[in-house]
Amino acid sequence: MSHTPVLELSDISKSYSDRQVLSGLSYSLAAGEYVAIMGDSGVGKSTLLNLIAGLDSPDSGEIKIDSKILPVEDEAATILRRKYLGFIFQAFHVLPHLTLLQNVSLPLLLNHLSLDRAPAMLAAVGLQGREQDFPHQLSGGELQRVAIARALVHRPRLILADEPTGNLDQDTSREILQLIRSEIKANQASAIIVTHSRLAAETADRILVLDRHGLTPISLENRK
Repeated sequence: MSHTPVLELSDISKSYSDRQVLSGLSYSLAAGEYVAIMGDSGVGKSTLLNLIAGLDSPDSGEIKIDSKILPVEDEAATILRRKYLGFIFQAFHVLPHLTLLQNVSLPLLLNHLSLDRAPAMLAAVGLQGREQDFPHQLSGGELQRVAIARALVHRPRLILADEPTGNLDQDTSREILQLIRSEIKANQASAIIVTHSRLAAETADRILVLDRHGLTPISLENRK
């Protein structure tokens, strides 16, 4: 395992209008480490993921991914996100005019990788035989699974997931969480999931609670 952190957050602060969301937050994520972040609604969990993904900028502080400081130039930032990140959005962001197979293939196309893995990832999330369907034909839970397959397909170095099982029933959640964990470990990726779900949090190597004091490690009983 590399000793260079995949992610380094140094003294990150972020406010919206007159509300301080994050203040002086620092954290280092090691290669191959899988952490879950829990905390009350509105504490800044989704904001933190958006900052790490380069979708928003901190008011102060520094974010490094593989020792590269964000934000970088626009084109370089786009390439960095495309190559290194897999983001499972709470709102899916599945492209409506593309088939399921085309949606999942997109990260492979953008990174000039073989498309062979796309059908296998759809099958892995329980959507085998639905390759040519369009997003409007799917339920919310099925759309969530497409988003997960798309985020994992190109074997990203850092996976960010915002409530990845929020639209799934408990049995499907268990299957999807196992898939996410197995992909992380098989590819020596690192991952951060933001979740309110104890079931989801217990699949991680470490559980952190975000509050106004920062990120605090906790332990949950009967973890698997």
